[in-house]
Amino acid sequence: MTLLPVWSEQVKYLVGIFAILNPIGAIPIYLSLMADRPQEEMRRTALKAAIAVAVILTLAVWAGGALLSFFGIGIPAFRIGGGLLLLIIATAMFDARTSPARHTDAEQAEAEAKNDIAVVPLAIPLLAGPGSISLAIVDAHQAGSLPDKIVFSLGIVGVAVIVWMVLRLAEPIGERLGTSGLNIATRVMGLILAAMAVQFMADGMLELFPGLSH
Repeated sequence: MTLLPVWSEQVKYLVGIFAILNPIGAIPIYLSLMADRPQEEMRRTALKAAIAVAVILTLAVWAGGALLSFFGIGIPAFRIGGGLLLLIIATAMFDARTSPARHTDAEQAEAEAKNDIAVVPLAIPLLAGPGSISLAIVDAHQAGSLPDKIVFSLGIVGVAVIVWMVLRLAEPIGERLGTSGLNIATRVMGLILAAMAVQFMADGMLELFPGLSH
C-alpha cells in the first residue's frame, strides 16, 4: 500500500472527528457557560477541555475494541448503531441546534451552577460525546495496524489543539461570524457527518449481510 491512500484515509478520519466535535458550533454554549467569568479562567477552561477531549478519544482508539469484545458486540453492529447515532446528531446540526445526544437542558442548568465546567459538560458530552467516541472506535478499527493507530492518535491530539484554539478565541470568532456564520459552519459539519453516518450504516449492513452486495 502506498503512502498516499494511507494518509488520505487518516485525513478522512480526522475530518470526521473534527466535524462531530464541531467546536465552532459549541461556541455559543461555551460563552453562555463562561459568562461573567475572568479571562484567565476562560483560558484555563479551554485548555483543560481540549486535553480532556484528547484523552477521551485516545482512550476510545486504544480501549474501544476491547470494550466491544467484552460486551460481545461486533464491529458491523457497532457501525450500524454508531451510524444511527451520528445521523441523529447530524440532523440536529442541520437545524443549527445541539442534539440531546450531546447536551441536554438539564446538563446546561447543572453546568451553570458549577465552578469548573471544563471536563463535564464541556469536554464530555458536549464535545467528545457518544457520537465522537463511537466514530473514534470505528475509525481505529478501520486503521487496523499499530503504526496507523499511533498516527491516528497523534492526529486526534492535533484536532484537540484546534479545539483549544477555537475555544481560546471563542469571543472574537463568535463576534466575527455572528449567529448566521456559526449556524452555516454547523450545517456544513452536519452535512459531512450525515454522509459519514450513511456510509457507516451501509458498511455495517454489507458486513452483516454480504448477500446485499449482489
